[in-house]
Parts: sequence; structure tokens; C-alpha cells
Amino acid sequence: MSGAPDKGRATRRQFLLGGAAAGVGAVGGAAAGATLAATAPATSPDPTASAPPALHGASTVAFHGAHQAGIATDAPAHALFLALDLRDGVDREALGRLMRTLSDDAARLSAGRPALADTEPELAPAPANLTVTFGFGPGFVARAGGEMPAWLGPLPAFGIDRLRPEYGDGDLLLQICSDDPLTAAHAARMLLKDARSFATVRWRQRGFRRAHGTQAPGTTMRNLFGQVDGTSNPRPGSAEFARTVWIDDGWLAGGTSVVVRRIRLDLDGWDRIDRAGREQSVGRTLADGAPLTGGGEHDEPDLAATTPLGFPVIPAFAHLRRARGEGGGEGAAERIFRRAYNDDADPSGEEISESALVFVSFQADVHAQFVPIQQRLDELDLLNTWTTPIGSAVFAVPPGCAPGGWIGETLLA
Repeated sequence: MSGAPDKGRATRRQFLLGGAAAGVGAVGGAAAGATLAATAPATSPDPTASAPPALHGASTVAFHGAHQAGIATDAPAHALFLALDLRDGVDREALGRLMRTLSDDAARLSAGRPALADTEPELAPAPANLTVTFGFGPGFVARAGGEMPAWLGPLPAFGIDRLRPEYGDGDLLLQICSDDPLTAAHAARMLLKDARSFATVRWRQRGFRRAHGTQAPGTTMRNLFGQVDGTSNPRPGSAEFARTVWIDDGWLAGGTSVVVRRIRLDLDGWDRIDRAGREQSVGRTLADGAPLTGGGEHDEPDLAATTPLGFPVIPAFAHLRRARGEGGGEGAAERIFRRAYNDDADPSGEEISESALVFVSFQADVHAQFVPIQQRLDELDLLNTWTTPIGSAVFAVPPGCAPGGWIGETLLA
């Protein structure tokens, strides 16, 4: 078609190139407006009004109390364990400033409030049962000038250990747990920013359990071998728990000790063992954790029971028997409270997994309670075939604090 273009009509090319606004005129603009009005909502939605209510993100665990949170507390789904080394020149007075700052921000974050200088305050309002627990290594106590517990230091050497320095020791432990991994990561970042003038990160380990709501509260966790892990734990709040965990004198009164061991799990080797062999090595059924002598998970095993041929139903090499000792006990003197987490790192070579158990145990006295159990396991435990401790650290866990107080004041105030 020849001749000058009709200036009252926009060509397809003009529209696609963005020139329609100049050529369309009022009629085209009205048509466009009518189209937009037909497809767009009359008013912008209120994101807060349309958002579904939080299920448990707002759940909190009190930071303040006679004991630190994160010990008797139900274990959340995610954990970060951070060990720090104190910088040169950090003295007793500086340690007091550090712990005041850390305690204040940990209390804020646990309550769902931003840290004092929070650069991402939008990440704070969903604590999801956040807990922060502090532990002091021997270097921390020495700089504080406090009385050193006899058990605070490296564990005795065990034959099964293949310890790596990147998973051992440390002056200050931060155990950060939450049902939301983003919350745990944000809390870790805020607290490490508080500490960076005083300390450097020595090691970091992550851990996970079942997600919140996946199983009934109080269900014993399972490790990546599929085993129930922690059946013999004393019940938090019971007199037995108090005897097992809490220290009752000195600057640690109301506190405890914690052992953190990283145990590598040979899942590829475990795959080659049949179910009966797995259960014999553990001393429990895999389905429900009941002892091989029958009953339910929490029933006492009959260590004297034998097969028709006269062999022990629970073999001498079974983990259950070695942990308890021939006297049946893990008696009060040797009881511990396990609060472990799983970890699954990137494999290498022909392996399809690089898994670990971040073994965490609380007890009043490491030498009297943890060490005898570990010595028996070191001497004879078939599970040692597929488990290798590669990290180990011991910390003193001070008591909790009242509102306005701070963790460590019994040592540093």
C-alpha cells in the first residue's frame, strides 16, 4: 500500500518497538487502560494479610534460667557447633565483655528479636525454638583465672581414634540449635560478628535430625545407620537426669560438661552387612530399638539370657552390652545424656557417602562417667568396624543466668 502512513493508526512495528505511545492517541490509550483494568486486581494485595499463619516459627525457648538452654531442651532439627580460639591479648576483663555481648544477643535472638546491631533484622522474628549454649575450654578457663576442673582437657587416647586437628579442642564452644536452618545460620553469623575481635573460628560442624513435626515428640532419634540413638538417656526433669548432668558446686554449680566427638560412619561398609548381623553388632532390633532379649525399646535387656546352644542372646561384642558393662548398668556413676546429630558431607572417589555422627554428651564428670564407657567400647565393640572417631573436644558448660545477667558471670564477675 503506497502513500503516507495514517498518523492516527499505530503499526505493529511501532508497537513492538515501543513507539505506540506517540501514535496511538487517546483511543488506543483508553483501550490499553481497559485491558489493564480487566486483568489487574482493583487494589494491591496486603502481603501480611494474605500470608498463612506461621506453624511453629514463632516458638521460643527461654534463654534465661538456672541452667543453659540446649541441654535438657528437646533437640531441634538443626544444629551448628562452632569452636573458637581466643586471640592473643584477650584477658579476663575482655572475656567478660565478650560474654556479656554474646549473652545479650543470644537472648534477643532466642526471643525472636534482632541482635543489637543486626544487619539482617528480617531474619530474626522466626526463632523456631532457637537455643544457644556456651562451653568453655581449658584455654578460656586459664585466661579467666578460674579453678580448672580435673576433667577439663583432652580425653585419654583410645585405640580406635583417628583424630584430625580440624575437628578438635577449642577455647569457646557455641552450640546453636533451631528447627529452622536459616535461623541457626543467622544466629551463628551475628554471634561470630560479636566475637571476631576476641576470637577466631577453629572448627565448625553442622548436624541435623528429623524435621519438626515428622515424628511424635520424645521419639528417640535415629542415626544414619538407621539405629535408634539415645535409648538409655535419663529423662530430662527427673532426679536421675539431675544426678547425671548437673554439677552442684563451684563456679560450675548448675552447669555441666560436654563432650563433642565427630564419628565417621562407614555407610558403604555397613551396606554389606545383613540385617541380622547389624542387629547382633548393636544388641537391639533395628525396627523399634528393642533389646534382642525382647520387649520394647525402653525395656531393660536381659544380659544373662542365652540361646539354646548356650551363647549370649546379646553377644559380648554388642554395642549395648559394652556400653552398659557386664554389671548391667551404666550405673549412676557412668550414665551420660546423649544429644547427638547427624551430618552428611560430600563423598569422594568411589564412595557414595561421607557421613558422620556429631556425638554430643552431657555429664557432671567426664572422667567418672564418659571415659569408662568409652574405654569399654574401645576394647571390644563390633560397631568399631564401621565407626571411627575423627574429632574430639571437651568443654565446661557454665550455669544459666537470670534476666539482666550473662553466661560466665560465675567465673568472670
